[in-house]
Amino acid sequence: MTRKFLILAMAALIAGLAIVGQGQAPISEASHGSWFEISILSSSPDIVSGGDALVRVDIPRFVPLWLMRVELNDDNVTGAFAPDPEDHALVGLVDGFVLGENTLEVKPKWWPRRWPPLAQLTVTNHPITGPIFSGPHQQPFVCKTERRDAGLGQPLIDNYEHIGFPVYAVDENGEVIGWSKDCSAETRIDYLYRTTGGKFEPLPPGERPDDLAQTTTLDGRTVDYIVRWERGTINRFIYSLATLAPLGDDPERPDPSAWNGRLIYSFDGGVGIGHSQGDAEKDPNKLPHDVLSLGYAVAYSTGNRTGVHYNLQVGGETALMVKERFIERYGVPYYTVGVGGTGGGIQQYVYGQNHPGLLDAAIPQYEYPDMVTQTIHVGDCELLEHYFDVTDGANAKWLDVENRQLIQGLNASWDPQNLSPGALEQWNGIYFLYGLLGFPVAERAPSSPAPALTECRNGWFGLSPLALNPHYGSAGAGQELMQPPGVMAEVHWTHFDDLRNIYGIDEDGYARVTWDNVGVQYGLQALLDGDITPEEFLHLNANVGGWKQTKDTVQEGYPFVGDFVPFNFDPWSSRNMNLSPDGGITPAPRSEGSIEAMNAAYESGMVFDGQMDIPIIDWRHYLEDELDMHNTHQSFATRQRMIEGQGHADNQVIWFTDARPSVAFDQTPEAFQVIDEWMANIKANPDKSVAENKPPDAVDRCFNTDGSEFARGDDVWDGILNDELAGACTQKFQIYSTSRIVASGPLKGGIYKCQLQSVEDAIEAETYGSWEPTEAEQQRLEEIFPTGVCDYSLPDAGRPAD
Repeated sequence: MTRKFLILAMAALIAGLAIVGQGQAPISEASHGSWFEISILSSSPDIVSGGDALVRVDIPRFVPLWLMRVELNDDNVTGAFAPDPEDHALVGLVDGFVLGENTLEVKPKWWPRRWPPLAQLTVTNHPITGPIFSGPHQQPFVCKTERRDAGLGQPLIDNYEHIGFPVYAVDENGEVIGWSKDCSAETRIDYLYRTTGGKFEPLPPGERPDDLAQTTTLDGRTVDYIVRWERGTINRFIYSLATLAPLGDDPERPDPSAWNGRLIYSFDGGVGIGHSQGDAEKDPNKLPHDVLSLGYAVAYSTGNRTGVHYNLQVGGETALMVKERFIERYGVPYYTVGVGGTGGGIQQYVYGQNHPGLLDAAIPQYEYPDMVTQTIHVGDCELLEHYFDVTDGANAKWLDVENRQLIQGLNASWDPQNLSPGALEQWNGIYFLYGLLGFPVAERAPSSPAPALTECRNGWFGLSPLALNPHYGSAGAGQELMQPPGVMAEVHWTHFDDLRNIYGIDEDGYARVTWDNVGVQYGLQALLDGDITPEEFLHLNANVGGWKQTKDTVQEGYPFVGDFVPFNFDPWSSRNMNLSPDGGITPAPRSEGSIEAMNAAYESGMVFDGQMDIPIIDWRHYLEDELDMHNTHQSFATRQRMIEGQGHADNQVIWFTDARPSVAFDQTPEAFQVIDEWMANIKANPDKSVAENKPPDAVDRCFNTDGSEFARGDDVWDGILNDELAGACTQKFQIYSTSRIVASGPLKGGIYKCQLQSVEDAIEAETYGSWEPTEAEQQRLEEIFPTGVCDYSLPDAGRPAD
């Protein structure tokens, strides 16, 4: 009784002091001004998932840690905590959160129930299958857990209603015993070791292999090169966590002693439309030797590969959940850095904007600012190619590849460098078919494609149907097993349907579409420069047309679907275009996008708006001479958005490495080194800005093919976003544009729908330079643009007013 009395007396004293310390703050708030505080280390309290969370309880130093009690929904969970004497706190992995709201409370032992807790926190727990904030699950959803490297076996049964992927008995009958809609799988933990011969092999249980290699980590320790590799499913996608581990590590209680404290989140690219869990065997970034050997931990998910889907709301949600899982197992990283190219670069910008704290630094590669606004100029590609090849195919001007470039803005070449034999064969084959069908084809040497290539052809060919056509698409192997029968035939295979939870549905049951070209004056800059005549400008804009509404589209033709026969030859997807019915006398209708969908893209954060103040090294090989789709101006489009969105881009540096005549050097390891120095400076000088903490090498730089630097400094990219003389890097690497920039749009891109001005006002504003349209020409312009022409000096009409 005496001990209990003393504890109660001490508790009463603590209560009085705590109330004084909290001032007027409500007892339910765990604010930083309180003496007692509960925090969730693994996630935000409102987005906990999977029923557990790493919890920290901060306690005043005058209060013994052993005196405190932690409760979850009135149950004592103090046993989950271990003391952190240095910070005088309790830290523990708490299990048992129920779905929905939960209450964590801190109070002394033997605390009377009628007394309020010293700190309280409301925690909202969500299923490990999701969703948290991305809306209803996409269905149908094809499971891939059994496929090769995934190694997770059949998915877990979650229904017996014949919905989803079949699960079979493992006996000799092999009959279907259930179905899986969410493709969950049991978590698997394997141990691999690096051999002295340079390979990963399974670690034999209970013994030390004779050929076990050792490695020296970033922090200078030499350890056995053993990797703990955890795989499972989170948010329905296959995730992977890889870290160095000591020999004899307990799978259930991982030992982080070999980890260097830094987490890499690896993001992947590609273009996908969803309805699939993603094939894990296509993901080489799960076990990257170059960083694992330095002691970095690596997190990965098929939900963060844009080749699986391009819904970056789902992708951001997935990354948050995977990082939560990592922290629950290993603790809070010293920092988390993202890395990945193309769509992997896009993800870093979009998630860095939308989810502060997910990434502490980023190394985006071959990036665009986002995906959703890339569809704007990409959607022009086939419209213009069809115009050049077919509508105005008799005009020899378009046999000159440089003239096509004047309208498309993207790079073009008679002899693209490094064109693979397969690509060469493909393009010469298609152009041979052009010739058979009577389309004009320039004479070229056998080793070069004719009539040469633009980036629209070599880079973006086939992506218009993938983004726009609901009939063209697939979830790959396994979709034929999906139940009920015919369910996969009901999928609308478009980028817009992949984001239907964001864009919404139109009156015909299809996802709303953002793509719009009303008022766009294609080739306007070429007209101003005197490279095309007013007659050519009018003819182009009268005939270029637009894309049909989703409900009116039909299946693609050859070379996408079906065999080559004249009536099925359609490499432009022209059967899904709005074209003039009479050769341009009646102007071809343009496409009008949904303002609601555009607003939703902004409001959901799918548009990168430039607000991301963490260290960024934006690196790419210079690939323009290959007519590669990852055009270099996108790095500067991103920079311009940052300047406009947050007032500066001082936290972003842009590195280019020459890839002519071939890709020879990877600057990524150096980028990791610079990021590590940068983050160390930030940790040591938290009162300074990100830019003020830059190390010497965190500056705009350019490199030769062997990785040697040839220029650095704040002025090396002059002449792109300013009017200064071209800097050293600008002179070395020509920067191209897009069809919308040629139409007088901004370099930053991202204008879904231009605001319109009347043709008369445009003429009065001298929009057409030295060309002064006659009365007949003005009338023709008004026929082509009955609602007006774009005024790019005004903001995007698709951007929400607030």
